Amino acid sequence: MATVSLATVSRRFAAGSAAVDAVDLDVRHGEFLAVLGPSGSGKTTLLRLVAGFERPDAGRITIGDRIVADGPLFVPPEARRIGMVFQSYALWPHMDVRRNVGYPLAVQGITGAAYADRVAKALNAVGLTGYETRRPAELSGGQRQRVALARCLVMEPAVVLLDEPLANLDVHLRALLQAEFTAFHRATGATMIYVTHDQTEALGLADRVAVMDQGRIVQLASPEELYRAPLTPMVARFVGRGAVIPAIVHTVHNGRADVEVLGRRAQLRVAPDQATGAALVCLRPEDLAVGTNGPVARVARKAFQGSHVAIEARLDGAVLPMHLGPDQAAALGDTVGIDIRDGWVIPARD
Repeated sequence: MATVSLATVSRRFAAGSAAVDAVDLDVRHGEFLAVLGPSGSGKTTLLRLVAGFERPDAGRITIGDRIVADGPLFVPPEARRIGMVFQSYALWPHMDVRRNVGYPLAVQGITGAAYADRVAKALNAVGLTGYETRRPAELSGGQRQRVALARCLVMEPAVVLLDEPLANLDVHLRALLQAEFTAFHRATGATMIYVTHDQTEALGLADRVAVMDQGRIVQLASPEELYRAPLTPMVARFVGRGAVIPAIVHTVHNGRADVEVLGRRAQLRVAPDQATGAALVCLRPEDLAVGTNGPVARVARKAFQGSHVAIEARLDGAVLPMHLGPDQAAALGDTVGIDIRDGWVIPARD
């Protein structure tokens, strides 16, 4: 296990735009960190910089107590003790499972009993004992990803990097593999950095989540804090289904504010230093309910979700996500009263 530290790290490409822009990040010893963001936000470039597949244009990268990139100093990937799990699995099609898993050991010159023992332990850890002689083409997508995990585990890496590892799997397999990654982390105690655009994966797996936008980390927090207290409108919209609505903060007291929003007053959560005046608020589906005294919105979309019906109600240009219970009916075009039960005032940032 090791810490990972990035100090004002930047990476620019030929067009001059910054894929990673002066990023500071400290990943704790044994932590599971998810890096979350939309396509083009810089998250995969950040991972490649840590792995050594990209060289930073500025800044310093440290793994454990060793500087691996700083100006002219650059440690190549093979010397960083990094394990990498790719979206595409990156398995050798002509090799069986045993040889795929043992390939990093063979490169290091490890053979004989030591080789066999470490491969066997890695396969057992991911539940693939008995699959040693199969080729990748004979495995399911989930099994191939387990082989990739075992190949990573056999290296006994200081840091494990995962680049969209579940993107090619169906919903059922993704849920199963999420449990595998959690078990892998618990069993190894490895420091893990997991890149994804899927907020469900990030919030469900990670100790902390770093949200990236336009090459920068805009918020780094626990999943709970990220969801309940987004620092920017981008985070509010991207993490969870959050409606970002203009509002006026009238008074602030003991973590609550009297806020005028959607033409009515509501008591919403705020940061301790929240000022009064114009603001933006984040309203999530669980913050809203059908009421009789609130503003009236029109149902624009609806979708049956099993335990509830998800709707989008439109009011004065705002799109409000809501969940209706099984005993509540609303057809497209119907009007519903909106009761604001909770919400979050997004802190103003310079």
